[in-house]
Amino acid sequence: MTRWSIVLCSAASLMVSPVLAQEADDDAEEELEELVVQAQATVSVDHFAELTATILDDESINSVQAIHPNELMSQVPGVWISRNSGQEHLTAIRSGMLTGAGACGTYLLLENSIPIRPTSFCNVNGLFELNTEQAHAIEVIRGPASSRYGGNALHGVINAITITPLDVNSASFQLGSYGHSRMDVRLGNDHGGLAVNAITTDGWRDDTGFDQQKLNGHLNSNVGSWQVTHTLSMTSLNQETGGYVRGLDAYKDDALRFSNPNPEAFRDARSIRYASHWRSGDLLLAPFVRQSSMDFLMHFLPGQPLEQNAQRSGGVLLNWEHSFDKWELSFGGRGEFVSVELSEEQSSPTVGSAFLMATRPPGTHYDFTVNASHFGFFHDGRYQVNDTLAWKYRVRVETGNYDYDNLHLVGNSKDDGTPCGFGGCLYTRPADREDRFTDYSMQVGFERVFGAHAVFHASLGSGFRPPQIAELYRLQNGQEFADVESERIEALEMGLKYTTDRSLVHVTAYHEYSENLIIRDSEGFNQSDGRVDSSGIEIGLTHALAASHKLRMAQSWANHQYDFTQNLALREVIVAGNDVDTAPRHLGSVQWQWQPNDSLKSTVELTRIGSYFMDAANTLKYPGHVAVHWHGQWRLRDDWEIQAHVRNLLDKKYADRADWSFGTPRYFPAIPRNAQLGIKRYF
Repeated sequence: MTRWSIVLCSAASLMVSPVLAQEADDDAEEELEELVVQAQATVSVDHFAELTATILDDESINSVQAIHPNELMSQVPGVWISRNSGQEHLTAIRSGMLTGAGACGTYLLLENSIPIRPTSFCNVNGLFELNTEQAHAIEVIRGPASSRYGGNALHGVINAITITPLDVNSASFQLGSYGHSRMDVRLGNDHGGLAVNAITTDGWRDDTGFDQQKLNGHLNSNVGSWQVTHTLSMTSLNQETGGYVRGLDAYKDDALRFSNPNPEAFRDARSIRYASHWRSGDLLLAPFVRQSSMDFLMHFLPGQPLEQNAQRSGGVLLNWEHSFDKWELSFGGRGEFVSVELSEEQSSPTVGSAFLMATRPPGTHYDFTVNASHFGFFHDGRYQVNDTLAWKYRVRVETGNYDYDNLHLVGNSKDDGTPCGFGGCLYTRPADREDRFTDYSMQVGFERVFGAHAVFHASLGSGFRPPQIAELYRLQNGQEFADVESERIEALEMGLKYTTDRSLVHVTAYHEYSENLIIRDSEGFNQSDGRVDSSGIEIGLTHALAASHKLRMAQSWANHQYDFTQNLALREVIVAGNDVDTAPRHLGSVQWQWQPNDSLKSTVELTRIGSYFMDAANTLKYPGHVAVHWHGQWRLRDDWEIQAHVRNLLDKKYADRADWSFGTPRYFPAIPRNAQLGIKRYF
């Protein structure tokens, strides 16, 4: 009760505190409302996200021209997409930056409200399989949303919206620092559209270039009483990967930060998805198929094994929704079938100590397939009590079945079946088996209107994340069976949204308790023993300062603490009450936009990552940083535009991410000051 009381008091104080009295920008408000409708017309109405989701609109996406999702998602309070090497990244939504076992699949990535990956086989770098560079809008839901979207929506959801009429056709080309070049093409009309994005760069560190291509297409048609939209998405990434630079404050050292300790590292990834949305009256039917594959050198591990994985999956989403009298009701479900292949092979002996050489032998470490199926059913409703008060709820039950087939030797041995020294090989291959997980989720809440400008909302809900295939069958140190459970979260959220003719302000307070988090213990075993206690406040603000000036702000203050004590692998110790590592207490961004006329727009952006502990024992701290960026647009005529961007304007030396491994601090250094200049043609 103490935890909930603290949050209730905080939310109550927010309600009675003075709210901003300035009046808001008509255009900003109209754009936001329109985008919510377009985002949800794809599948169905989400009565909770309807009020609480943050929408990055087409203008926000195009003005930033992000090369990496980190540069775009800083506009959302409570969200941090850390920039690793190239297009690699890790995600934090109301959480610390999760790594290792349990990191993957805690955030659900959607494209037009359909998951881009199967529930049981996630990609921790999943945003490079979404065309965030050209999405019409990006919807971000913070907090658990499993009751609507199913497994993996544990901490939040990122939904890229691509199904929209394209009434502006354009082509642009951009050049920039470190061999950067970019092409964007958007063509279409009410019958369909095509968006193509291609980026290539030499990389600012040694041997860190990448080539990336993305395509989205959609086609609209009518079949009898059905309105049909077909979508196709394709992505390709070929990347030379840079490793960490090691040593205390190594990101400040010019000799180190431009270097790449792992010039041999690479990542090649491909994905293709097709979906067909059939809507007739209150009914929506959306079949889909997906395929992805990836080859990458695991340069961060001793021995540097090569992982190759692929998944093929397909399913259908069904939803029926209806409004009558004071009720809005929705019933639906999603089913999918999955086929996964994964292998890990080390081509040469491990370099290092006798222990490392003996326990990480060359040869095949893992080679297995998994056939899985997932079925989920949900129901949600909204009841309008009177003109100012509405109650809402939703529930979901979901089941997953896994059929694992080991294609290699069973047990803890070398490739040829002989035992490893020092007590056994690091890698263990369990025998064939089947597993099943059943999960449920719920959410209840209400919204209360105050006057013409303010809405207070509150909800209590839960979320779940079933174990991922790699956590169940990619075992170590002689563990023959991963006795893990689905991760769970319970969350209380309260918020106040205030809108006038010139301002939009949204303040949210939350408290979350996560349990069954999958960790790797001191013996290297996967266990679902972790627990984290989190609370925070988030503020989103858009305010028209004057006719030509607009201020946008996204700020969050959070406290994420471990609620268990455990010795982990690599001799790391967690103590209850410690801060979660790589979990800044403050995240923030401020954008000041100056637009003196219809032809010229200038945006200065400040982003801040607060200080955070680099290790779970809280012995080493990264001090945080502030970075400044600038974006400019100059419309020469109705059909030509010049775009310019200067990132890290003050050329500050900071780390995109800092952590601790094998007793040594390590960093991904941030790119120095860099610029891009482009030209765009509308036609």
